[in-house]
Amino acid sequence: MTGGTTVPGRPSVTAVMRRARVATSAGFAAQGFVYALLLTSLEQFKSRYGVDDGQITLVVLGVCLLAALGTLAADRIARGAPGSRGALSAGLLVLVAAVASISVAPTFGVLVAGFAVYGLGLGLVDAGTNMQAVSVQRAYGRSLLTTFYASWSVGGIVGAVLVAVTAGRAPTDPAAVVLWAGILVAAAAAVVVSTGGWRAADVTGTVTAEPAGRVPWGPVLLLGLGVVAYYVADTAVSTWSTIYLGDVLDAAASIAPLGYAAYLGTTLLSRIAGDPLVRRHGRGVVVRVSAVIGAVGLALVVVAPGTPVALLGFAVAGAGLGVLAPLCFSAAESLAPGHADAVVARLNIFNYVGAVLGGVLVGAIGSGSTLRAGFVVPVLLVVAVAIVAPRFGRRPTASVSGTTSGPASGLPIDPATSGAPAGAVPTAHHAATPIGPGRPTDGTSA
Repeated sequence: MTGGTTVPGRPSVTAVMRRARVATSAGFAAQGFVYALLLTSLEQFKSRYGVDDGQITLVVLGVCLLAALGTLAADRIARGAPGSRGALSAGLLVLVAAVASISVAPTFGVLVAGFAVYGLGLGLVDAGTNMQAVSVQRAYGRSLLTTFYASWSVGGIVGAVLVAVTAGRAPTDPAAVVLWAGILVAAAAAVVVSTGGWRAADVTGTVTAEPAGRVPWGPVLLLGLGVVAYYVADTAVSTWSTIYLGDVLDAAASIAPLGYAAYLGTTLLSRIAGDPLVRRHGRGVVVRVSAVIGAVGLALVVVAPGTPVALLGFAVAGAGLGVLAPLCFSAAESLAPGHADAVVARLNIFNYVGAVLGGVLVGAIGSGSTLRAGFVVPVLLVVAVAIVAPRFGRRPTASVSGTTSGPASGLPIDPATSGAPAGAVPTAHHAATPIGPGRPTDGTSA
């Protein structure tokens, strides 16, 4: 590469890489912004259409199921000429159409249809952002995933604040007003991604051919545990923290939402700090310590005698849990370097498994006994992640030019603990290694 900034032991950083990093960050931020707008507007939708919690819950469940289909669609798009950049751009445009229909829906039926389209777009964007992120990280030769997820957190916080500020102040339907902001943000991000997103053609290199479809399911399932644990905990906090503080601990109506606010704030801070910590201590160490911190925070929520301890617990949980999902996807990039997009797409499905379990299972247990018992579920899952965390830094089994095959676990080498330079990045080029007959992918470009 030429025309970039060279750091010893790392690839030179080119203008193409910088644009791709900005574009990927824009995709994450837009995704978080739109998601927060819709999530925090659900109460207004209930009032607008006169529906109950059960109907809204079914809508949210449908979004999760359709998002899984969107993820599969992203995988197919990424295998073709558009690559993961095309999948992400398409997903953002689907979000534009979905949010536009939701904002002006005259009936609840039209709203449901809009959310169905949103679910498909969400899956495309979820998978597309992660595919782009692992490609850019591989090009840079250092940990970047938690910083990308920090962009999502910033977008989510801004979206939630916007809804709170406009509630009761907008001259017309406040939900419709803020959703148009989501349309503009998603459309702008689509333009940025389509012009600056990562492409396999941006680099040169070769990959040693592998048998078609050889994606190691065992390691994917192990990383899937981490993704499920995070999204069970995250959805439990986002869905039930306010109710837990208000109904179980008798917190005032003005105080109860602060549990989620504290969680979001520390999640953002942990993601900002995550990449530097990985570069210094290694991915496995950071995952283990973060999981322990997250479990301690959730345990504080379970045993909290009053509101202050619960608020502290939610804050501690965010500080630990914030990096788990991005580091799972970071580890996924090296499971099968010839077709990392396929690995990311498969891993992304665990996102929705965790979201459904966190929203439904925790609530069901809470209905049968108490929400204290419901929050035990994410505690146990996060503890399990802490136990298997050391395996997050092992070597890949994939045979790729410039890489080293490792033990049967198939989990990727961790540059911070392997003895290899942090920038020892294989010269992988997706267009050369098909997932299936004649179907290239661009998700692991070096």
